[in-house]
Amino acid sequence: MAKKILVIDDDPNIVELIRRRLEASQFQVVTACNGQEGFDKLAPEKPDLVIVDVLMPQMDGYTFVRNVRKEEDFKNLPIIVLTAKDKMKDLFELEGVREYIVKPYRPEDLMQKVKRNLGVE
Repeated sequence: MAKKILVIDDDPNIVELIRRRLEASQFQVVTACNGQEGFDKLAPEKPDLVIVDVLMPQMDGYTFVRNVRKEEDFKNLPIIVLTAKDKMKDLFELEGVREYIVKPYRPEDLMQKVKRNLGVE
């Protein structure tokens, strides 16, 4: 069964680019346009990994990560933070986020991190 990835970003172009790349690698993709929508999709979708932007309306990426870590079912869920704000890396590391990609990024770097976190090659 294909691994499921939740992609959360308020830029529809970025979401589409990531979705196409992941689907080309046989991943199942669910998308959300802000942190609240992404958080609301966690329980019903049960993703294997989340890729989340930081600056978004309704719920930013940092608040999303903090809320996810409070949920027993998702406290160990792999999360990749994708952002233009590289100065927040330490804050995310405190929340257990080990993967951090600064925009603009190379799609190969993102795919490498996705595969490593999902244990697939």
